[in-house]
Amino acid sequence: GCATTPALDPGKRRQAYETGKRIVELVREGITPTMIMTQEAFYNAISVDMAMGGSTNAVLHIPAIAREVGIEIDVELFDRISRSIPNICSIIPAGPYEMADLHAAGGLPGVLHRLEEVLKDSPTINGASIREIARKGRVLDSEVIRDLKNPFHPEGGIAVLKGNIARSSVIKQTAVEEAQRKHQGPARVFHSEEELLRAIESGEIREGDVVVLPYQGPAGAPGMPEMLTPTDALKGAGYRRVALITDGRFSGATTGPCIGHVEMEAFNGGPLAAIRNGDIIEIDIDARTLNVKLSQEEIKARLKESRAPMRYLTPLLKHYRERFKGLNCYGRPA
Repeated sequence: GCATTPALDPGKRRQAYETGKRIVELVREGITPTMIMTQEAFYNAISVDMAMGGSTNAVLHIPAIAREVGIEIDVELFDRISRSIPNICSIIPAGPYEMADLHAAGGLPGVLHRLEEVLKDSPTINGASIREIARKGRVLDSEVIRDLKNPFHPEGGIAVLKGNIARSSVIKQTAVEEAQRKHQGPARVFHSEEELLRAIESGEIREGDVVVLPYQGPAGAPGMPEMLTPTDALKGAGYRRVALITDGRFSGATTGPCIGHVEMEAFNGGPLAAIRNGDIIEIDIDARTLNVKLSQEEIKARLKESRAPMRYLTPLLKHYRERFKGLNCYGRPA
């Protein structure tokens, strides 16, 4: 299992050699990517991500990769799997353990061993099926890789929230403190990272606020940038009860009630563009809801008046924005 091997581990060089050797063998054997990248394989990938509390970026990357081999994966699948597979690894920043600890505890084979009963059997590049690999895996530290019956969290890493703000959005729920799983507070709206960072530095943000950062999506930014800097700034400033909502994305290093991937995005007329300072936002992770206390009529009226902020775009970015009309079920341009 090379996935968790530390970069400076002496075994990394051997694994690199074996990987290259196996690639040549696969070509000679006539094994193609579509033989390995099956519907079952993607189901298993999502299952492992949920069990390990992985990044919300998986909601973008896995469907995009799957589409290249003709498989459509909806964001709903992530939520369904998350409800059925608990979080059995608590990795920094959501928990106390590092990836090196996970590797020493049994690595990915150890995680697969815990998940053996819920995995869908499928072939892998080393010739063994995924369940065969899981069966041979060993857990050397049951506190780092817990049993399904003794998880860190009863659900997987990601939750999909819906409401009058978003037809879908994602949050890394295992990185949210129990007291923050249900949150209500006034909106503080910013149209750029720089504007938000200035507000954090000047102390304008108050505990209980819900920071709203629209126009950060694929078309709006454009390019859907990673909102790691604002979340780090909020954490560094000592805020414990501030939520953040954006149509941008986050990294696996995000902690707290940070909701991203809001669809549809503000630039394409999504409700996020209708939110104003002081509007009351309600977040309920357990209920999977994300709402603003506005009527549909109020939202529609505001959207008619809303205008995207003017941004200088290079010719290439302008070309991209003109041809990109939004995401449909993630990973698939509409």
